[in-house]
Amino acid sequence: MAKAGDKSGSRGKKSLKRKATAEEPQEAAAAEDGAPESGVQLPKAAAFPPGFSISEIKNKQRRHLMFTRWKQQQRKEKLAIKKKLKKEREALGDKAPPKPIPKTIDNQRVYDETVVDPNDEEVAYDEATDEFASYFNRQTSPKILITTSDRPHGRTVRLCEQLSTVIPNSHVYYRRGLALKKIIPQCISRDFTDLIVINEDRKTPNGLILSHLPNGPTAHFKMSSVRLRKEIKRRGKDPTEHIPEIILNNFTTRLGHSVGRMFASLFPHNPQFIGRQVATFHNQRDYIFFRFHRYIFKSEKKVGIQELGPRFTLKLRSLQKGTFDSKYGEYEWVHKPREMDTSRRKFHL
Repeated sequence: MAKAGDKSGSRGKKSLKRKATAEEPQEAAAAEDGAPESGVQLPKAAAFPPGFSISEIKNKQRRHLMFTRWKQQQRKEKLAIKKKLKKEREALGDKAPPKPIPKTIDNQRVYDETVVDPNDEEVAYDEATDEFASYFNRQTSPKILITTSDRPHGRTVRLCEQLSTVIPNSHVYYRRGLALKKIIPQCISRDFTDLIVINEDRKTPNGLILSHLPNGPTAHFKMSSVRLRKEIKRRGKDPTEHIPEIILNNFTTRLGHSVGRMFASLFPHNPQFIGRQVATFHNQRDYIFFRFHRYIFKSEKKVGIQELGPRFTLKLRSLQKGTFDSKYGEYEWVHKPREMDTSRRKFHL
């Protein structure tokens, strides 16, 4: 009988211990909120002391909880500073100091000696005598041939067909096993001014060769992030046959100027503004983003745009003098990552 009583007593002690352990988190939570059951408000301690380090907390759940609280506290402090600065600027009115310009990789760019000055006489002379001078003097009108690598798959073929609706007076032909050295003389004899070749790997387009005829130059680009029209959300209707406008952004160096003039020579001089279509080549950190939009003026200050597609991203790999010649061609510029990509703030276009 005594043993049974001892067992019941030990069970009672265990249940008391369990209750105590269950009540401990509730008391701790009440202490953290600063409002215990007694009704007496304890003085709030600093949430995160100066020497506090979340990484020292061993418990994973507790560490995650404290990290989220720390992030919330940081967010509140940042928002309070923003509101304070906004009130100060409103109080000062016109006398308020200008807003500080945030530091980005683009505006912290390493100085490049080849940046083009529009008033430079040497640059003006080069532009008047380069391979694109006949186009910019309106002596020739662009006529483009678009082709692919051997035995292209459906995605590459559809990209070529959609590009032909973007670039006026462009024609799509299939390679059928012909080498580019044999295609180029045929293009010149038929008065084509440019040749576009889209290469693919694993059934996806991964490269683009743009060759200006008859005397070059030839540029080789890496192609990525290809999206066809059906893959673009909230896209507009198919483009019309109107000649689009063209926008070239941030082609500032001599090399970028040459690449920008190559893209400009693909489109005719006289865009038809009634079509409200625009093709954009935007250079940012040596990546060239291509987009095709239709715009509409909602009011005097607001403009709505709708993407038509396709879209893709290009990165220049090489620029070669003359037409395509992989064996004996003379290269003006070749991208060498180990030598050229020494700094994230250095760009070439």
